[in-house]
Amino acid sequence: LRGENCYYKCTIPIPFKLHIFSSSCQEQQEEDLVSHRSSTSRLSRSPLRGVKKVKIMQCKVTLLDGSDYTLNVEKRAKGQLLFDKVCDHLNLLEKDYFGITYRDVENQKARLLLNADCNYFMFSAGPWNFAFNVKFYPPDPSQLTEDITRYYLCLQLRDDVVSGRLPCSFATHTVLGSYTAQSELGDYDSEELGSDYLSELRFAPNQTKELEEKVMELHKTYKGMSPAEAEMHFLENAKKLSMYGVDLHHAKVDSEGVEIMLGVCASGLLIYRDRLRINRFAWPKILKISYKRNNFYIKIRPGEFEQFESTIGFKLPNHRAAKRLWKVCVEHHTFFRLVSPEAPPKKFLTLGSKFRYSGRTQAQTRRASSQIIRPAPFFERTSSKRYNMSRSLDGGEVLVILLIFEYGDVRGSCYASFFFFFFPFK
Repeated sequence: LRGENCYYKCTIPIPFKLHIFSSSCQEQQEEDLVSHRSSTSRLSRSPLRGVKKVKIMQCKVTLLDGSDYTLNVEKRAKGQLLFDKVCDHLNLLEKDYFGITYRDVENQKARLLLNADCNYFMFSAGPWNFAFNVKFYPPDPSQLTEDITRYYLCLQLRDDVVSGRLPCSFATHTVLGSYTAQSELGDYDSEELGSDYLSELRFAPNQTKELEEKVMELHKTYKGMSPAEAEMHFLENAKKLSMYGVDLHHAKVDSEGVEIMLGVCASGLLIYRDRLRINRFAWPKILKISYKRNNFYIKIRPGEFEQFESTIGFKLPNHRAAKRLWKVCVEHHTFFRLVSPEAPPKKFLTLGSKFRYSGRTQAQTRRASSQIIRPAPFFERTSSKRYNMSRSLDGGEVLVILLIFEYGDVRGSCYASFFFFFFPFK
């Protein structure tokens, strides 16, 4: 600093020259000062000064009926905003059973956290692709308040059945397929539907002619059944399946290296080997769940004839898979077992993951659903899964589109309308 002061003193011009410099440029300096102040004032009064440009991202959400819903959200918007907009579009109030998924960097399906920014999970610069689906399968679908909620649950289960995620026997495929036909097509009418109308519907992974004939026999007996009643019967049969609402994850037994599947559901943690359930750990029996690197651990309460707690470890494909399984367990345990979510820790320094389930529990959701007072919402039932719907008529190809509209509930009257449109192809 002393060197700088000396240099500064040495560079000051003599008073005579300084006086000459000041007298010749004084007016110019004053004008420059006034100009600077006025320009600064104009900038400070500008409404655009200090306003950050908000980047809007286009999102495409695949709905349960296979259609796409496109919307725009801010790049740093919370996942809750995106989820609420989709539910508003679907006119869905009992939305806590549903969620939004996306594909991560490893192309694995992952859940969008509603309390986090969307851009934290999405890495593509183009349109963001999401899927709307069921997150928590209600153990008793009859306790859902609105028919529209049961309808979307039916769409999810139909997709689970067709894709093979929900295995069924031949008899169960027949029953579920008959209720699907009644819900989408209405009463059986041989003149309007024809003899091979079920070949257009998809209700089984490996659909055969024999299965379609059995479904037709049951469909004929449902005359007068409304779509809402058919969906209720569908859910009552689907909830009895052993894989209903089970979220599967690939794993290996830590000590043996045997490949297994870990399933998370409303009742607890299930272990499968060669598609057979070999063990079950109910939530009350589990003391603690944790993960470290690619290992997943559960601490079990001692049994009736045991003195000490036991810990069972499983190996997951990688660290991401272990953390994903741990999050699914935390969410399912909180939603189905607790009255209200646990409050986040208030410590300034916390070890481990800070993840907590932030939504409502099933108990809170049921209380909120019991207070719904709106009339039964009007909604359009669309075909869930169909083959290419082409038929031959007088040598020409036509496309048949069937739309079903329904209003009412299971306890009230129901009105249905059927519309057929034929578009000839040359």
